[in-house]
Amino acid sequence: MGAAASPEPLFRNGSRAGYAPSTSPGLASTSQSDFIGMVSPPASQPGTSIGPKPTQPLTPESTIPQRTLDSASRERKVPATPLQRIMGFGSLGASLAFGAMKDSMSRTLGGSVREANERDTQMVGAFISGDNAEILAAGLCRMRGAALKLGQMLSLQDENLVPPALQTALERVRAGADYMPRTQLEQVLQEDLGTGWQDRLAEFDFMPMAAASIGQVHRGVLHDGRPVAMKVQYPGVAQSIASDLQNLMMLLKVTNMLPAGLFVDNAATVMERELALECDYTNEMRSQARFRDLVEGDETCCAHFQVPAIVPELCSTRVLTSEWVPGVAIDKVHEMPSEVRNRVGSRLLYITLRELFTWRFMQTDPNWGNFLYDSETDMLSLIDFGAARDYPKTFVDNYLRMVQACAERDREKVLHWSQELGFLTGDESRAMQDAHCEAAFIVGLPFGAEGTYDFGGHSQLTPRVAELGAKMLKDRLCPPPDEAYSLHRKLSGAFLCCIKLRAEVPARALFLEVLNSHKFG
Repeated sequence: MGAAASPEPLFRNGSRAGYAPSTSPGLASTSQSDFIGMVSPPASQPGTSIGPKPTQPLTPESTIPQRTLDSASRERKVPATPLQRIMGFGSLGASLAFGAMKDSMSRTLGGSVREANERDTQMVGAFISGDNAEILAAGLCRMRGAALKLGQMLSLQDENLVPPALQTALERVRAGADYMPRTQLEQVLQEDLGTGWQDRLAEFDFMPMAAASIGQVHRGVLHDGRPVAMKVQYPGVAQSIASDLQNLMMLLKVTNMLPAGLFVDNAATVMERELALECDYTNEMRSQARFRDLVEGDETCCAHFQVPAIVPELCSTRVLTSEWVPGVAIDKVHEMPSEVRNRVGSRLLYITLRELFTWRFMQTDPNWGNFLYDSETDMLSLIDFGAARDYPKTFVDNYLRMVQACAERDREKVLHWSQELGFLTGDESRAMQDAHCEAAFIVGLPFGAEGTYDFGGHSQLTPRVAELGAKMLKDRLCPPPDEAYSLHRKLSGAFLCCIKLRAEVPARALFLEVLNSHKFG
């Protein structure tokens, strides 16, 4: 249970064959994604990701890359039974209460509480103190599952909406989870793939390369030499989605860690439905195959994007195996020349608009590690389709009209389509309407700008958007439509990627191409 377990033995052709080396081809950042792409091909054949490899004997040095688990990740058994998870949340709640009491007493003795009527406020502050926020983050990483997923969602909120101490601690949540020990790992693999699962692989690394909210990723090699990524789900997380969210919501409410205007109850309800699908890896397998067909069937997309093939004989409800794809995560591209950053940013926005308005089928996880750029082939690989979903035609039509109104700065149309979509009721105050429209116009700026839009400069507007968001949070009369949670998660992620890359993107031209070819009704 230490900070960094010694390298687990590999097996080769079903038997142990040494240990993972300390240096080898690297990977992309493994922030919060449940499926982290393997981003470097074997050293023996750089620049490729599929197809048979040379016939010389495989060695761990040429096939097993270095591990990139977050330094704070620990090997901890996953609480798999309902009783274990209830006890885990109970222990977390008790730790938070004790931490709050200790912090509050410290403040009182230190003279920070001057009047009796300030004590309630001080207690709320104690619950969200730095120490308690760290306790919450560590507890979520230990529990994993839906609770950690919600914590990761909260970590993406603006700092004006989430207390700074909590925001800082949730960075740990976003970086990755603790990983399950080998005994639990082998139990899942044997239950889902059978006792002879090792016979289907030439090599397998028992030490995960990444650990996230629902599962962890391991490196394997097929007998034909193809490297693969094997995502293995934590035991018990699929069965505990509803109870996990309920327990975490109770903790957040009791500790007053979040403002009511976030409508976290609604977000949790939507997330429960989404996570039920995300925990079904057979559903993700179908989504990945569907995306692969969509990309390969689109002349423009197939020239710039690829989706790794599934390895069906190593897939089940809790195990998903895909071919390895090369590349670096998007957050590494920001170090590359401007022409590369501009190309990648333009493609990210292009595929986002394509997914929503043309295919009406979107991969809604904006994690930068889900887009891998290979500089040798100038291709982007798309991975992790657990959060892929369809959008109704009527919703997409109306949303496209609203985006057009935002780009054209048409206040009346923004308000009209916002009501049609369910973002507004029509009974909002003038101040709320003004804030809503101003925020919409800022979001629509890239699609209204002639020529290329400098997303590097767009970052200067985010403080104003945060101010408007706080205002709307206070005066909002209704939660956003269910579709908005996943949709805005992806759209904001695409914008943030372009901002991170400081990319100059022909955003209006890309939008008009979609708008002019769209068939309404």
